[in-house]
Amino acid sequence: MAQRSVTLTFLGAAGTVTGSKYLLTIGDRRVLVDAGMFQGEKQWRLRNWAEFPVDPASISDVVLTHAHTDHVGYLPALVRGGFAGPVWATEGTRRIGEIVLRDAGKLQEEQAEEARRGGWSKHEHPKPLFDVQDVEATLPLFRSVDFEEDVDLGDGLVGRWTRAGHILGSASVRLEVEGTSVLFSGDLGRHDHPILKARGTPRGARYVVCESTYGDREHPEPQVAHAEMADAITRTIQRGGLVVIPAFAVDRTQGVLKDLVTMMRERRIPEVPVVVDSPMALKVLDAYRDESLGELREDVDVEDFTGLPELIEAASSADSRALNRRFDPMIIVASSGMAEGGRVLHHLARLLPDRRNTVILTGFQASGTRGRAIEDGAGSVKINGHYIKVRAEIVQDHEFSVHGDASDLMDWLRALDQEPETVFVTHGELDVARTFAGRIGAELDWNAVVPRHGEVVSLLPAQPED
Repeated sequence: MAQRSVTLTFLGAAGTVTGSKYLLTIGDRRVLVDAGMFQGEKQWRLRNWAEFPVDPASISDVVLTHAHTDHVGYLPALVRGGFAGPVWATEGTRRIGEIVLRDAGKLQEEQAEEARRGGWSKHEHPKPLFDVQDVEATLPLFRSVDFEEDVDLGDGLVGRWTRAGHILGSASVRLEVEGTSVLFSGDLGRHDHPILKARGTPRGARYVVCESTYGDREHPEPQVAHAEMADAITRTIQRGGLVVIPAFAVDRTQGVLKDLVTMMRERRIPEVPVVVDSPMALKVLDAYRDESLGELREDVDVEDFTGLPELIEAASSADSRALNRRFDPMIIVASSGMAEGGRVLHHLARLLPDRRNTVILTGFQASGTRGRAIEDGAGSVKINGHYIKVRAEIVQDHEFSVHGDASDLMDWLRALDQEPETVFVTHGELDVARTFAGRIGAELDWNAVVPRHGEVVSLLPAQPED
């Protein structure tokens, strides 16, 4: 049989930090690695609605690195378009993906209805990108794989998932076929995750696709963990204010809870009620509580991130609305992490205009998001059609990020057991990706490039040695 050509097309996370999608073409076979939604700036979000570059029905498989929306959120749209193949992922990613996608389907339907009622859509009858039925048709397609086992994906394609230490179930994925191989970093965690087992070192590959979210910066290494956050919470409570922490439902909320537990145990902050106001975050919390998944660190117990003096789980919308009638000092943890949607919006609308209150941002705020505007010192932000004055204290705590910084990424590359032919630097804002590619070239003397959106490259097989 003649050797099939192998190409890689960058359909997302190229020139931007969102929308991860990589199309691996092996002869006539098409495999999509990650199926993420574009988020943030409008120019990228509009791509979610564009016709997919290939017929979704022609894609044989989807391979997932992890379950963040910018890596899995487009899956139901693919299914709506005709995709019906297996979705390969770790069990943790399957569990979190189910939660993320069901939430996304509901949100898509709500946004379409809001657009219809508000009349701000250019369509007379706006429709969602996908709906809950598309999500329910997607979930049975998942196929669970184990870490560090070669998985036969058929037709000569072999995959291997290695812990990435980013969120529950997250992995780097190595694919090998037709004498060549490509390693997708996925989103890489730091050397030590506060709750989950540390990332592993995958086998090297001829080609590497490496993320660069924090490719131009280093995380702080403070002498006292989260000192600024603890100080901000204490002074806010002393002046009778409330603290709102926009936090991603997946992993970030659980990490925030762990540090709040630690701060209260060490008496670094007052014991006040802590509210988790996110149905999605509560479902994810249940997954993190499930020790049968075997992903918790050996030195972490469930009580280390749930054992608060008063933990209020606001599961229903009525529970959430009831918080608007409370003015006693408390800490509200609500999604979304970049303040783009979810229940955190009505808390921000209520609390931002009052100087007694504090908003604590807990990680990367993508360009074009409401969180970035708040981080950059905007005097007002638009929430549900109304401009809200920003008077509350704004605090940034980037210690929470479970994205590896530039040195973490370099260490991951250095640990690979072979020098790749090319490192494709993706999943970063353009200037950041270019900076990180330059660092790879300077420190490792490797060929590192930043691919363009839509670019196609050939993954050539290794040449036999003489």
